[in-house]
Amino acid sequence: MLRIGPSTGPLNPPTPEGAQPAKGAGLQNALLRLDHVTKRFGRVYVADELTLEVGKGELLGIVGPNGAGKTSLFSIISGDLTPDWGQVILQGRVVNSLDAAQRCRLGIGRTYQVPRPFERMTVFANVLVAAQAGAGLRRQAAHEWAFSVLEGTGLARHANRPAGELDLLQRKRLELARALATNPQLLLLDEVAAGLTDPEVAELISIVRQARSGGFGQEDIAVVWVEHVVRALTGTVERLVCLDEGAIIADGQPEQVLNDPRVRDVYLGTEEIPAPHVPSPMRSHA
Repeated sequence: MLRIGPSTGPLNPPTPEGAQPAKGAGLQNALLRLDHVTKRFGRVYVADELTLEVGKGELLGIVGPNGAGKTSLFSIISGDLTPDWGQVILQGRVVNSLDAAQRCRLGIGRTYQVPRPFERMTVFANVLVAAQAGAGLRRQAAHEWAFSVLEGTGLARHANRPAGELDLLQRKRLELARALATNPQLLLLDEVAAGLTDPEVAELISIVRQARSGGFGQEDIAVVWVEHVVRALTGTVERLVCLDEGAIIADGQPEQVLNDPRVRDVYLGTEEIPAPHVPSPMRSHA
């Protein structure tokens, strides 16, 4: 497996033009910080004075009803949306003025609810593009890294198939593989479990755990996972946030958040949500 390091890829790329050091105490301690971020469309707020920190290596889940602002939050973080005010701070740098491509090169990888591969290109070529454009790798290093990611996500046997021929689970895997191939320090997962069966959800959980624990060569990847399939989150994330109307209404341990009366009222109903059984990662035996 290729490990991306100083000789093969930009783990610490130059600061893109427009990124400025953040001011204020404590900002250097978080990988990502949103400081009173606000975004509205007309009278509708999709982010309302949002302040949130994500630590290095943290696995954070985000839930909320439809229209709560979850996908808009991801778009603000990744650079697809610009906040009306407030700051997006990545590793101590204010990145409000940077576009999505620049933020990707700084270490933000993202999946989308609806997979959007280059359908006429092969699976391998899709991941290779991410390794080259996102991780900044060239030639042999890019090819080795792309194939390593395909192996880790279970897509190596489909490497030469056109992406348009993949089924839903395979497309979800490819969406995740492309995000991982950019060598992210912060991985944003937007409903990667939607539409999948329980066994398929378990497979994706295993890949996410592997990525977070350094199984793809990177270390200390922070994962922020937006998901309606609550069972995918409860046995996986360490911390859970619930959004409603662009604001955080609960933030804490998953069980605590899911049983918060405000969360059950706006999102889960009134029944207590049991924690599901989630298979542990497979361990090798001597």
